[in-house]
Amino acid sequence: MGLVSSLSSTNIAVSLLLLVLVFLSVAVSAVDEVKNGRVERELLVQQQEGDRVSRLPGQPEVSFKQYAGYVTVDESHGRALFYWFLESTHRPHDKPLLLWLNGGPGCSSIGYGEAEELGPFFPSKAQPELTFNRHSWNKAANLLFLESPVGVGFSYTNTSTDISQLGDTMAAKDAHTFLINWFRRFPQLRSRDLYIAGESYAGHYVPQLAEAVFDGNKNVSKDDQINFKGFIIGNALMDDGTDQKGMVEYAWDHAVISDQVYDKVKHACDFADEEEFTSAAACKEALKGYFDVYYLIDMYSLFAPACFNDSTFITRRRQRPLIRGQLAPRFFSKFVSPPNFLCAASRRGYIASLNSENCVNLHINFVTNFEK
Repeated sequence: MGLVSSLSSTNIAVSLLLLVLVFLSVAVSAVDEVKNGRVERELLVQQQEGDRVSRLPGQPEVSFKQYAGYVTVDESHGRALFYWFLESTHRPHDKPLLLWLNGGPGCSSIGYGEAEELGPFFPSKAQPELTFNRHSWNKAANLLFLESPVGVGFSYTNTSTDISQLGDTMAAKDAHTFLINWFRRFPQLRSRDLYIAGESYAGHYVPQLAEAVFDGNKNVSKDDQINFKGFIIGNALMDDGTDQKGMVEYAWDHAVISDQVYDKVKHACDFADEEEFTSAAACKEALKGYFDVYYLIDMYSLFAPACFNDSTFITRRRQRPLIRGQLAPRFFSKFVSPPNFLCAASRRGYIASLNSENCVNLHINFVTNFEK
């Protein structure tokens, strides 16, 4: 009886010791998780603050936060896209997130989209200072301007063959990867309703990125799913022949061009054959008459004053948007030059293709996915 009692006491002691060890192990694990979580949060805050733009040169006082920097989309190729994020002016935590893409292909979303169209800051014609855009879209949404694809604006690659392989497929894949990695950097914004928007050649970028996000949500982890709600395209370029034919007909229907110019274009250009209407001498000559008239107006708003960077020609028609009021490139170079804005852009070593004209000639070898 004494032996049984002794064994029973020993078993109880061993069981209690095991329970204590299990409790201590769980407690240590919990402490480690809390510690690791705290470290991860601190690193995340450091990363976000590293992209924080406190103030731009000549910028008026603002209440909203802004961030700018690089997000790597391909480690092996050294490929990274540059972004500029501006919070909404009022209750940003309640507002959706709008990703903006300019077209071209090859035009800067910062140089045109932010600085000339829908951003809160416009460059001044006189001094390198900024003025408020009273029609800024960040009154209604948090704005995310993306320089896409690589080779545009501040976005770069360390692999030269990437430039020769640029096209719709790479642009959509990289932009989707950008969004996944950007939300990892700003997880507090992951639950926001996301809208993808753009103009001109973004008629290719936007729907193909939307498809990539929609399909990608089926295959990524729950933490990387994107709360995609819809897309917006303005003055979309989707098919050269159809688009150009429609614009000529629109111009004629609104008395922008004469019957003679319209008849000349109609007889000289076969818009069903893109190679023919972009290279045939007779078609080029006919379209020159059409563009010479459009040079005098804003083709996106017939009753607004317009200003062109240079003479328009058929081979440049996709790349140079019409700018109202002042010539954007001349003043954009002042806007982006100060080092305290470029510090985030130059952090990776160099800026690949920034130029004062805001556009680069990507469309020459750009591979489109849209078929007639």
